Amino acid sequence: MIDRRASWSLPLLFALTAGGSYALGSRAPIATRASDERAPARGSVRAPSPPAGPLRWIVAGGGASPDLNQVQLEQDIALARETFAPHGPGLTLFAGGPGSRAVQVLDPALTMDPLRARLAGLLDPRAGRDASYRATAIVTDGPASARAILEAIDGAITSSSDGPLTVLLAGHGQGGDTPRESSFLTWGPDELWVEDLAAVLDDVPGHRPVRFVITSCYSGGFAELAFPAADPEREAEPTDRCGLFATTFDRAASGCDPNPDRGAQEGYGIHFIHALRGEDRAGRPLATRELDLDGDGAISLLEAHTRARVASGSLDVPVTTSERYLRVAAPEAPAIGETGAPAEERAMIERLSARLGIEPRDARSRLTWMEEELERLGGELDRIEEELAGVEEELAASLLHRWPVLDDPWHPRFEALLSSEGPAIARFLDRSRLAARRGALLAEQGDVAEDHDRLLVTAAPLERIVRALETIELAARLHAEGGPRWARYQALLTCERGAL
Repeated sequence: MIDRRASWSLPLLFALTAGGSYALGSRAPIATRASDERAPARGSVRAPSPPAGPLRWIVAGGGASPDLNQVQLEQDIALARETFAPHGPGLTLFAGGPGSRAVQVLDPALTMDPLRARLAGLLDPRAGRDASYRATAIVTDGPASARAILEAIDGAITSSSDGPLTVLLAGHGQGGDTPRESSFLTWGPDELWVEDLAAVLDDVPGHRPVRFVITSCYSGGFAELAFPAADPEREAEPTDRCGLFATTFDRAASGCDPNPDRGAQEGYGIHFIHALRGEDRAGRPLATRELDLDGDGAISLLEAHTRARVASGSLDVPVTTSERYLRVAAPEAPAIGETGAPAEERAMIERLSARLGIEPRDARSRLTWMEEELERLGGELDRIEEELAGVEEELAASLLHRWPVLDDPWHPRFEALLSSEGPAIARFLDRSRLAARRGALLAEQGDVAEDHDRLLVTAAPLERIVRALETIELAARLHAEGGPRWARYQALLTCERGAL
């Protein structure tokens, strides 16, 4: 397993540097761990008018703040809304809600004075200085705050509808040392924790079926929803909930690009949603046999998930609740054969191996070499980062020793200083040994990070194959054991195989 928490990546760090409420149900407002323990109280936001009839879907997400709300998130949510809308009433919660100017779009026309750019990179580095912001083009029902999302889900599962509810969350995530420490970042900024979501579902015994699709970094932590209180130490109960996730609990994911060019995007979300529509990533119709694996005439969530695993050229390693349950419930004793293995796993292995031009049995050995190389490159990046931090600290100190106001662009004298002393500041940086060393380290860091990320993308499909082979083995073990655990695994698969 590639542990992204232990390695550095400049393009991916950009993706990761990353209130109000309303209730659709009749019960008391939801208390979230994030809002109650980590965030200050916020003002209320006027509730949107509930759709006519029980909700069949909820699409929510965006960034926690405008600088984390890249246009790709808006595009994915808009596509999901368009895809889900024909299947019944739904709710769309995006970023700060109606009227917020919160969509970050790459703007090639933006330029910065070279000296200002050098000072900004040293004294206040941040992403987004090459982007503009605009109001969302999505018709949204409200803000994507943690409380709004939880209360929308709470109201929907307590409704009289017995049809399934599909919830898609597209945005950023954070990971922890264990899966249940994962969270989905919501507007505010705020966080939706795995245990918050589990608490809402656990509080309504016998609730209607709920299927989650979460495309954020570390989203695999939400696969703990297979267990009560998101606790794998507790035996899974026969509640009808499941999920499909862009990646494992300990990995970053693709899907948060400020570049509006859809042709350049390869994340799980764009492949998954288009597959539900019977299309490839570019929106071109696909042959039925490419998607409908069981031949029932409908494209299930798990079939769309399988297509994303085969077709995506990203670093994502998608997972499901049924996969997670197997890794807890399957017995240790090896099974003979592959009886009980999901057809989707076999199809994924066959198609992805063909795309890569390899034998499935070779995936493990190839992945092992890549993991070793990723570890080496990660060590190089850590070394560079450590030296770079020291050089930048010393360079900034020497610069501010002569021009203290440079550290505060809001200072009344900042503009006058830059105007009068700009040439002298530029000469200082041009002649500084520290500035030269910083430049060399940044170039080296960029080269190593590019190699690291390129290898991550190359390794990801191999890891998908390795995981699928493991899943087949574990399913065979559990099938041989039989009993309530096998029945619970089958129930999770049935949930994941639901269609819109």
